[in-house]
Amino acid sequence: MIRARGYCGPSYARLLHTTPFKRQRTSFDPVSVDRVEDEVDVCIVGAGPAGLSAAIRLKQLERERGRDVRVVVLEKGAEVGSHILSGAVIEPRALNELLPEWNAIPGHPLTQPASSSSMRFLTSKSSIRMPHPPQMSNKGNYILSLSQFTAWLGGIADEMGVEVYPGFAGAGLVYGDQGEVRGVTTNEVGLDRQGRMKDNFEAGMRFLAKVTLLAEGAHGSLSKSVINRFDLRRNADPQTYGMGIKEVWRVDQSQYRPGEVVHTMGWPLDWKTYGGGWVYHMADRMVSLGLVVGLDYANPYLSPYRELQRMKHHPYFAKLLANGERIAYGGRTLNEGGLQSIPKLHFPGGALIGCSAGFVNVPKIKGTHNAMKSGMVAAEAAFGALEGSSDMSVYEESLKKSWVWDELREVRNLRPSFNTPLGIWGGIAYSGLDSLILKGRVPWTFRSKTSDSAHTKRASECTPIVYPPPQPPLSTDILTSLTLTATNHAEDQPVHLRLPPGLDAHRAHVQKNVGEYAGLLGRACPAAVYEYVDASEKDKDAWEGKKLVINSQNCIHCKLCDIKVPTQDITWTVPEGGGGPKYSM
Repeated sequence: MIRARGYCGPSYARLLHTTPFKRQRTSFDPVSVDRVEDEVDVCIVGAGPAGLSAAIRLKQLERERGRDVRVVVLEKGAEVGSHILSGAVIEPRALNELLPEWNAIPGHPLTQPASSSSMRFLTSKSSIRMPHPPQMSNKGNYILSLSQFTAWLGGIADEMGVEVYPGFAGAGLVYGDQGEVRGVTTNEVGLDRQGRMKDNFEAGMRFLAKVTLLAEGAHGSLSKSVINRFDLRRNADPQTYGMGIKEVWRVDQSQYRPGEVVHTMGWPLDWKTYGGGWVYHMADRMVSLGLVVGLDYANPYLSPYRELQRMKHHPYFAKLLANGERIAYGGRTLNEGGLQSIPKLHFPGGALIGCSAGFVNVPKIKGTHNAMKSGMVAAEAAFGALEGSSDMSVYEESLKKSWVWDELREVRNLRPSFNTPLGIWGGIAYSGLDSLILKGRVPWTFRSKTSDSAHTKRASECTPIVYPPPQPPLSTDILTSLTLTATNHAEDQPVHLRLPPGLDAHRAHVQKNVGEYAGLLGRACPAAVYEYVDASEKDKDAWEGKKLVINSQNCIHCKLCDIKVPTQDITWTVPEGGGGPKYSM
């Protein structure tokens, strides 16, 4: 059953009139607080395609083998699908395995088959057709809203008996006596900005599970914690990411070509910056378009948001969008590290699935099918572990024998080939050779131990980028775009974007990021969360007349700040459950 968060106990009417008074708020102590505990078989954090596929597969196994399994899915979004954002063109391979009769299920959103695929190289004024890499073929694929697809999967999981809890964010892991993961603690509700308990305070619940599956998406907070605690990345490269900025437009009928898929390279990015654009003609005259910028970009003056706004003024896009209406906006980081960056997938008491591990096929520009398959394989391992020692190592062994691993192994060198002194040109040349001839059958694997944040150069080494001002309706300022996300957070709650405590840490952050990196986050964040503003004499956390302001209520949960900030001193944590964007397209 899909349940909303809220107090479900008895309600008492006020019997006497009293003079209201303001209660003295007390500080919250997470150690001494009493928490409600609930025992489950499998707890899944994240109601995305991977988490829901795992939940559905567990319930299928329950029916096949006659053993009851209690499955709980925790979702930080207010609704299933409200925090899901992607292009998206979906390859139905995993869906066909999970739900072979999916096209007979009412309300499925796979209504627009991809009809054609093409690749274009953009200069500032021209659009040149390029050879289409074989991995980017979209024959048999569907263009859809991944948010709507996820909501549909959530409905199927609900009907099968999965307990899905929207508005319950996984805030912490519960550890057992032997150091194993024993479950998840959800976030507190009703704390003010100073961490004091308000009248509506509710302590987070503790879900104790035999198996815990983390399906938070790219750079999830619990996944980051468990990777560090169990050193799961010991034999893997650092994960690398792209920042995807997306808009959905309702275009004029004369420009609408249902099923058309177009990908672009080149302008507006320079030859040293990895990235590219997309245009997907969805159903009902809707067009999804956007730009992905590799977060290994060097120039701190770059703004992914403003690059997209500039791209829409290219003649190709300007013609497409003429007389159209923009109806949606959003942003999210995505994994780009590939096979080399996949960490150890299991840990005592649980496993990483989907984008918590990083199964995106970057050359194919798809990851949903791999994420779903990982959830299905993990579910089979978890079902077996329920009858044994909760050992999830068989999950990793089985996944490495599946088509997911074969697919990622073949393309393992394509994205890293762009990280050479030859930039885009070297990457295009090697990728063409490997895609068409070598097909990954080479004895070498390109490796890198450099994180995205470490790729950032100091401002003194780079040329400032001067962006043109917005020209509505084709391009707008960032706050106008933000209104299309329906983002909402309660303002009087602890800031979930956290610097180390103390004035000295704040001052050091400003000194480094403003003094050496020109206030990178003020440009990089696609929701105007971070501002380096003029300080007053009273501001003790300032440096050289500048201080950091964090507009956490704007946050769309993209995780860019945690990944890209050069000082690596910002930690993204979950806000109150239900807060954030409300994506639907």
